[in-house]
Amino acid sequence: MPDSQRELPLVVAGGGAAGFMAAITAAEAGAPQVELWEATADPLAKVRISGGGRCNLTNACWDPAELVGNYPRGSRPLRGPFSRFATGDAVAWFAERGVELVEEGDGRMFPVSNSSATVVEALSRAAAAAGVLLRPQWALQAVTPRPGGGFLLQRRGGSSPLACRRLVLATGGHPSGRRLAEALGHSVVPPVPSLFTLRLQAPWLQELAGVSQAPVALELQVGEERFRQTGIVLITHWGISGPALLRLTAFAARALHGAGYRAELRLDWTGGLAPEALQEQLRQARRQLARRQLGNGRPLEQLKRRLWVALLAQAELNPSQPWAELTRQGEQRLLEVLQRSHYPVTGRGPFGEEFVTAGGVALGEVNLASMESRLWPGLYFAGELLDVDGVTGGFNFQHCWTSGWLAGTAAAA
Repeated sequence: MPDSQRELPLVVAGGGAAGFMAAITAAEAGAPQVELWEATADPLAKVRISGGGRCNLTNACWDPAELVGNYPRGSRPLRGPFSRFATGDAVAWFAERGVELVEEGDGRMFPVSNSSATVVEALSRAAAAAGVLLRPQWALQAVTPRPGGGFLLQRRGGSSPLACRRLVLATGGHPSGRRLAEALGHSVVPPVPSLFTLRLQAPWLQELAGVSQAPVALELQVGEERFRQTGIVLITHWGISGPALLRLTAFAARALHGAGYRAELRLDWTGGLAPEALQEQLRQARRQLARRQLGNGRPLEQLKRRLWVALLAQAELNPSQPWAELTRQGEQRLLEVLQRSHYPVTGRGPFGEEFVTAGGVALGEVNLASMESRLWPGLYFAGELLDVDGVTGGFNFQHCWTSGWLAGTAAAA
């Protein structure tokens, strides 16, 4: 029977992490025929390049109630989905398919092989073993609901539409998926970049490029809104990066976009030490390190020496000055620089802006127990196409595994 005259039981549009998970899950659950359409010639391309080629598959955050706190958009609605398929389930799922994970000190989990190729190969093998028909360079161009149920799918370059009973849209952050959802009547929250670094107007700080420091307390003021995080920061030649900063910009993504990426960043290099406690430490240093030079006697051992010397210069203090000669006025300037350094934000940094976006299909229009559209029975969503984003790549992948598994399970039922 020609393609134009037969009805496909299930089509998954999007050959990324969420699409592969949905297709594999549906096929393993007994869906009679699953076709996986990928617009490009390179399925799983984003998985392959993620984490610098290492692939941060998920994070060691095992409690769903804690896990949802890592999603600036979608945290409360995700409690239900994560109660059904969360970190432990993803770890077990990949282990069953030959991908063992190892946890790093910051909680990120990578394949033991330390290569994203291991993940790509495992997903490809699982799809083939389950009977998923992968169709690279099949781009879904239009979807038309049929009066009796199901959909007509028009692919780019196809001569006539194909009928399918059920459809999973897992097109990632590509605009085509959002256009398809809008054409079907779904509300789409406009996407904005998430997980990005910041450019600062701070030439002296940028001279310390390559220095990482922890813990650092950050406060970002965007108009009347304030956002706070504490953790590791990395000083770059354009400003600030590092896990704490990326988490901060993820939560502030919409506010920053609305303000044209103009804001003020305040840094507490002590990590949030009480001002009275810091003042006492400086006074102890003045007594105990009286004969040592300021530059050689750090009251806070966690401060990197290059950073400490630069902070002394900002406080207008000579690093060769003995601690015993530190005046009250000098102490006050040092307190100010250590805990209340502030810098104008002049824009986003040069890397990572497009890897994750905040925005997508509005969650209120999706049954999150099954990822099925509330507007069209038989239509499902998974992955980054939804208005969900996490604070690191691993949390974004976890949402892909969860939503893909739920969509695939429901579509096969």
